[in-house]
Amino acid sequence: MDILQDLEKRGLIQQTTDHEGLKKHLETNQVSLYCGFDPTADSLHIGHLVPLIMLKRFQLAGHKPIALVGGGTGMIGDPSGRSTERSLNTTETVQYYADSLKKQINKILEVENIESSVKVRNNHDWLGKLTFIDVLRDIGKHFSINYMLAKESVSARIEQGLSFTEFSYMLLQSLDYMKLYEEENVTLQIGGSDQWGNITAGMELIRRARENQDEEIKVYGLTVPLITKADGTKFGKTAGGAIWLDPEKTTPYEFYQFWINTDDRDVIKFIKYFTFLNEEEIAQLESEVTNHPENRVAQRRLAEEMTKLVHSEEALAQAKKITEALFSGDFKKLSASDIEQGFKDVPTFETSKEDIGLVDLLVNAKISSSKRQAREDISNGAVYINGERQQDIQYTVTEEDRIEEKFTIIRRGKKKYFLISFN
Repeated sequence: MDILQDLEKRGLIQQTTDHEGLKKHLETNQVSLYCGFDPTADSLHIGHLVPLIMLKRFQLAGHKPIALVGGGTGMIGDPSGRSTERSLNTTETVQYYADSLKKQINKILEVENIESSVKVRNNHDWLGKLTFIDVLRDIGKHFSINYMLAKESVSARIEQGLSFTEFSYMLLQSLDYMKLYEEENVTLQIGGSDQWGNITAGMELIRRARENQDEEIKVYGLTVPLITKADGTKFGKTAGGAIWLDPEKTTPYEFYQFWINTDDRDVIKFIKYFTFLNEEEIAQLESEVTNHPENRVAQRRLAEEMTKLVHSEEALAQAKKITEALFSGDFKKLSASDIEQGFKDVPTFETSKEDIGLVDLLVNAKISSSKRQAREDISNGAVYINGERQQDIQYTVTEEDRIEEKFTIIRRGKKKYFLISFN
């Protein structure tokens, strides 16, 4: 199966320029292609995963992908898909963000691997050297105002207002395509559906800038669809905010849980989008969703594949260990690191490493409202220490109840967890 056919079967193609021409181009050449990632934060989020994984799919099909970090365009801000203008970050902030994104991309695309055909480049290398006159003479002269106004990324913002800065973004991204065409023989740009206008503008610049040269210009564009969820909510967002690829911002356990909680209506679509499972495996998982949805086999497989890809086998093992402990209530096998991940959002009370009566601890940590209530909770069997019920109102919490000398997990009732942190 060729790469385009595989992408079509997975529902990963929104638009292409000259579909048949691109199909033939990919069949007869080792194609260099790229996708851009502007550094608007110090981490990518899961919304970036589809284009990133697309690059990996092309790599596995024998082509030469380039991930372009927008250290230059990130200084401006892309108006595509936005109703308001981005705030401008400092040069130092954008550079820090760009360096952070490069590390994440390197890891996911395995750029460090000697056999890897992937490159990571930064468009600040050429955009940072441009003068305003260079932009006007070498890029601006190839675009009419009418052409730019017709682009959706511009027309959608005209009524609300669009600064000249954001209006000019298209010119800079167009230059990216031309530079990579010249320096890396890139003939295909991919991106999200909101990037169609920028991609086609880049193709136009290449053609116009080189129309008097004796060479056949074949460049293409491909976009992936906007990811939507069956319940109408935005993909990649939770009550706690975005799902980041940085483990310091979204722990591997939280990342794993995000995929585990995928709706039955979405899980097969997401498996097609995000994983490299073949048609036969996907069909088996689809059968499981239809016939045994309560087992959540497809969700577990999706969570495993994604956690391995973005983090590691070790991070996946830890996420599954925490998940099992929370399901069973047996916390004694958890390490302090496990607890920090799994109980990140649980109410936490810090105290000294001293023996303390359970009644006093419940009151001090505001787990129970009073000593009388604490004694009632204990005697009624509503209090658990590290997963074990404790009904002795005279019980003293000691060193033996501290996991790695750092934590004690208190549960009150069926689902109310509290973390005691010993300093």
